[in-house]
Amino acid sequence: MVDPAADAPDFWRISGNLVDPLARRIRPATLTISGGRIAGISWDSIEHDTWLLPGFVDAHVHVESSLLPPCEFARLAVAHGTVATVSDPHEIANVLGIPGVEFMLDDARRTPFHFCFGAPSCVPATPFDHAGATLDAAGVATLLDRPDIGYLSEVMNYPGVVAGDPEVLAKLAAAKARRKPIDGHAPALSGPALASYAAAGISTDHECVTLDEALEKIRRGMQILIREGSAARNFDALAPLIDSYPDRCMLCSDDLHPDLLAAGHVDRLVRRALARGSDLFNVLRAASVNPVRHYGLGVGLLQLGDAADFIEVDDLESLRIRRVFLDGAVAAVAGVSNWPRLTSAAPNRFTAQPKTAVDFTIAATAADAGRPLRVIEARDGQRVTGCVIAQAHVVAGSLAADPATDTLKIAVVDRYNDRPPAVAFVRNFGLRQGAIASSVAHDSHNIVAVGTSDEALARAVNLVIEARGGLAAVGPDAHRFLPLPIAGLMSDRPGAEVAAAYTELDRFAKALGSPLAAPFMTLAFMALLVIPAVKLGPSGLFDVERFSPVGLFAD
Repeated sequence: MVDPAADAPDFWRISGNLVDPLARRIRPATLTISGGRIAGISWDSIEHDTWLLPGFVDAHVHVESSLLPPCEFARLAVAHGTVATVSDPHEIANVLGIPGVEFMLDDARRTPFHFCFGAPSCVPATPFDHAGATLDAAGVATLLDRPDIGYLSEVMNYPGVVAGDPEVLAKLAAAKARRKPIDGHAPALSGPALASYAAAGISTDHECVTLDEALEKIRRGMQILIREGSAARNFDALAPLIDSYPDRCMLCSDDLHPDLLAAGHVDRLVRRALARGSDLFNVLRAASVNPVRHYGLGVGLLQLGDAADFIEVDDLESLRIRRVFLDGAVAAVAGVSNWPRLTSAAPNRFTAQPKTAVDFTIAATAADAGRPLRVIEARDGQRVTGCVIAQAHVVAGSLAADPATDTLKIAVVDRYNDRPPAVAFVRNFGLRQGAIASSVAHDSHNIVAVGTSDEALARAVNLVIEARGGLAAVGPDAHRFLPLPIAGLMSDRPGAEVAAAYTELDRFAKALGSPLAAPFMTLAFMALLVIPAVKLGPSGLFDVERFSPVGLFAD
């Protein structure tokens, strides 16, 4: 048997116990690989000591959330057996528009990894956002005309779909006319509104947090993407779908920071599903077969004539990956990618000017003390928030943060226009001192920050502004900072280095008092105006369920 190098010979063979996800059987076999495809399958009479499985697919991910450009993301992901992603580039689209999407496509082409990018449907996510670009129906149609755009990305404006907004419907019509799938985003939507949403041709949802919610959406004909990322972790609640509806679910990460990506990807979910007792072939349907078929990916499934995209593992319990193959070439060995590190371009848009503590001050009178104040309630492991009422804390003529009651200030600074920050209050970040700030702030990617004082907010925000993008944490005597020069979203450094820097930043934020599992990922969703219940936009507090702005005070 020829043992292929990274630059695989045109003709070679590999033997192993072939796990066929379509025939639902395991048989010893020898594959003949020619021209990057499976040219022959012969059945062997003795069992081999390794197993061959189809490569894994992340069915919904924002590559930008890894803080890495596509070619570097691919180097980390492929080491864990991931051979393809269904990727929504709406993060960079909100910063740079179509040129941002083109950057992702161009960067991705430099790697053999299978990227399927979508046309972002919501740039900006709502009319209440201030983004760096706008993608109207004509712009979306232009992207959908491209053969390297595979689908219409998540339609977050579900109120627009239900209300029949002409611009939203035009984007849906453009995808249908080109016979490209339409991804959904409909947190907690149910009843007649969900029926209207699904009937509009939207075929998936990755926002389910309960099994009942997922089952209702399945009854409406939707595919459920079981999500486990850095901020939203819904695998445990939805994993029963893998066996009860194996043809109606997929696995995804949605948003995954580099520390977790360096440690594992879809393989981690596959192992968890197997450990809970799910059938192997049902798991492979969710991890490989369903996304390949739903999105029409050019990814092999270990069938005769398929692209030679597969993984070689030691056993079906630990699922320890020996090698990963893409198009017949060895892409990774023992958890290390064979692909070279490449340097990416660094397009950006960042015009915000430095701020002072005064910019974060909210003037108040003595009469305001004790008034009912709307406070965003962050929830660990979720992107949804609550809203609680707290008594206003007035100090020296202004509304102040109160770390003793974990009522901290939160601010959104418009990075595209120099204007006053929006400031409100938040709980459950738990900082006892200092502040954290980020230019990764879904979906418009303005600067979002949480702090214990106006001075700390200004210090953290200014670190981000001076570098034109990054993640910052400041304490009384020290700070940590991770620059993100690519659109204020991604680093230009090697993935392992970024993962280590992020781990240190995360550790520093937790030393300031945050109990959150992923404080920066949770922070990134505090400005997302399409996830219930209350968020902070660049113009102030926003009630997602009412889909309208609300004031700081609840009286």
